[in-house]
Formats: sequence, structure tokens, C-alpha cells
Amino acid sequence: MSWTEIVVEVALTHAEALSDALMDAGALSVSVEDADLGTDAEQPLFGEPGMEPKEAAWERSRVVALADVDADFAAIVTAAAKACGIATPPYSLRTVANQDWVRLTQSQFEPIHIGKNIWVVPSWHDAPDANGLILELDPGLAFGTGSHPTTRLCMEWLELNVPLQKPQSVLDYGCGSGILAMVAKKLGAASVVGVDIDPQAIESARSNSERNHCSIDYYLPQDFVSHTADGVFDFVVANILSGPLQSMAPMLCARIAAGGSLTLSGVLAEQAQDVIAAYAQWIPLTVWAEQDGWVALSGKLSA
Repeated sequence: MSWTEIVVEVALTHAEALSDALMDAGALSVSVEDADLGTDAEQPLFGEPGMEPKEAAWERSRVVALADVDADFAAIVTAAAKACGIATPPYSLRTVANQDWVRLTQSQFEPIHIGKNIWVVPSWHDAPDANGLILELDPGLAFGTGSHPTTRLCMEWLELNVPLQKPQSVLDYGCGSGILAMVAKKLGAASVVGVDIDPQAIESARSNSERNHCSIDYYLPQDFVSHTADGVFDFVVANILSGPLQSMAPMLCARIAAGGSLTLSGVLAEQAQDVIAAYAQWIPLTVWAEQDGWVALSGKLSA
């Protein structure tokens, strides 16, 4: 089976509507990418749970529609443009060669080295360092594969702080794929709990933990409250976003044991002081590290 890609460059204001119209006109699938990809004008877009871009488009967007090789390309583009109320734009065609799409997709995900000894390794790869802390984790629906700066920052913090002498307990609030919870467990934490508002994330985290031989309890927020009403933890980690983190300050701080630590990420550098202020009455936070404009905040509760 062969396909052809119809490539149309449009302004941001038309990208989303044209994408929908191309599907209605007979395209098999549509994607939008930055027309300036690979140049100095490239504009990265980060889409995380709760912080998705309003539009998955750029000032100069490239809309790529997949169609059967014998489709009427001109008719598809013309019909889509008419539905959007715009003039028929110029377009180009790209032949899509037959490929092993599974292998091609897998080749785009290589092992990720984080901190000193942590490796996030897709299931189809061998671990580059057999003596490292290995997490077998495939890209999936739940956020958290170690590729984003906020996840990396939290993993690096855990690597430096969790391996202490006495048994430690860890709470990963907003656990996503369970990656931070699994790092904590593999570093030697005695007990680890993960919480997320998304049932699909909880399912993914449980599956990932089983695959990595990590005994971790995962809960939705309401179940977390009912099962651990008065539970406190030596380490509380939350990699979410600035707004939710600020509103959750009383709840998260109530979960820190005396002398325990709190680490927050999902915070842009310019948001750091607002988050620090929101927690100031309970725990003093400082910027622990910064990466690509994102920061991790950390502090210790008085004993």
C-alpha cells in the first residue's frame, strides 16, 4: 500500500480549521508542524497535561495530509479551502514509501541518560549500562518518559537525595507514567505512593511499575485521601504546573513529615517566586536547579 502526503503552508489562524477540513474532504490523517522547523525561527511548543497550547499551530504552519496514492489531491485541497472560506492554497506532494512503521517509530526513541546513573530504556533496546538504574519505559499515553526538563530535574534531585541511611517514604503527586515513583523505589525508598487525577495515568503507572518490578501504591486523589488520611512522607515530589501547585500548597505541605523534603517542578523560571511565596508559610523553598527555562524548587520542613 502506498500513500502520498499533501503539504500545505498556511498561517496560524487557518491551520486548525484547514486540518479538520482536509479530513472531511478525504484525507486519511492530518498533522501540523512548524514550517520553520530546523531553522533559527523554529518555535518549540510544549504540551503537557493542563498546559496544552491553545492551538497546535505556529505562525507559519505546515499542514501535512496523508492520502491514497490515487486520490484526487486537487479536489481534496480545493474542497477543504472552500469549507474554511479561504482561497485554494498552493500545495506540494510527497511520496510516502512503504516502510516498517513499527521499526521506524521505535527508532525515534533511544535510551535516555539522566543524572549520574539513571537510564530510561524503551523495551526494544538493550540497557546501555547494565550497572545503572534502569527503567524500562515505552512512550505512551501518560506523561513522563524523562525527555522533558521538569521530569529530568525531579529525577536528578531524587538520585541525589533519596539514598539515605534510614528507610524513607516518598509521595509522587501527579505521577503520570509513574517514572518518578519508580526512580524513588529503585533508589531504595522503603515505601512509595503515586497519585494522579487521570485514571488512565494510574493504569499506565501500575503497568509500568509491574514491568519494572517496583512495589508502589497508586491512587486517584479521592482514594488517596480515604486510604492515607493522616499519612505523611519523608519526601514529597510534585511535577505538575505552577497554577495547580500554588493551589495545592496546604494539601501537599500537610503530607510532609517533620524534617521531610518537598520538591516541585513544572514551573517556569519566571513563575518560581510566585510558587515560593505560595508555600512560604509552611516551608521555605529555593530554586534547586534550572534547565531550559524550567526550574525545580526544593525545601525542607523543620523537624
